[in-house]
Amino acid sequence: MNPLFGEFIGTALLVLLGNGVVANVLLSNTKGHNSGLIVIAFGWAMAVFVGVFSVAAISGAHLNPAVTVALAVAGKFEWARVPGYVLSQMLGGMMGALLVWVMYRKHYETTDCADLKLATFCTGPAIRSLPGNLLSEVLATFVLVFAILSMVAPKMSLGAMDALPVALLVLGIGVSLGGTTGYAMSPARDLAPRIMHALLPIPGKGSSDWGYAWVPVVGSLLGGTLAALTYTHL
Repeated sequence: MNPLFGEFIGTALLVLLGNGVVANVLLSNTKGHNSGLIVIAFGWAMAVFVGVFSVAAISGAHLNPAVTVALAVAGKFEWARVPGYVLSQMLGGMMGALLVWVMYRKHYETTDCADLKLATFCTGPAIRSLPGNLLSEVLATFVLVFAILSMVAPKMSLGAMDALPVALLVLGIGVSLGGTTGYAMSPARDLAPRIMHALLPIPGKGSSDWGYAWVPVVGSLLGGTLAALTYTHL
């Protein structure tokens, strides 16, 4: 498989399962309605696990523009390949969001709150304070990327279980740092689904909150870059 298609598939799986658990928890009349942050954090961790082990051997399973840019900054990935990877990740994120909408379409119709519908596509702040929200995204992505760069592959491969440390990392970030902004940490996880929210015919969907959309994008790219620079200098 072409690595670019691998990034597309992996990111689509990531967003399908990640935003899928958010939809299951937040939308009306679902089996998982109101099951809480722990379920969302665990679901996102498993989404990362599935996405990573599915395409790690094909593309390296970046699945995140912030990770791709950080790896290039750290000298572990060619800059010439960055645009193709980022585009594939963004398209994969859009596809994953589309599939969540298809899966939960009837539940979008029975949910009255526009904010809950938006939350199944992208993140938003618990308390809107853009400087603080930006700092939250920077810190969360810094932890993500620094830990990924610090991981040492075992001498004996565990196969699919090689993806487990990354999944546990995302679980830890979710339960510890996810309470302020929802720990987007990736334009492919936040901006790409937000675009789909704007495009899809969701009844009563309200605003896509474009005034906030730059925060998870800038925050994740800045946090990942700072993590790469810190890692290389250490």
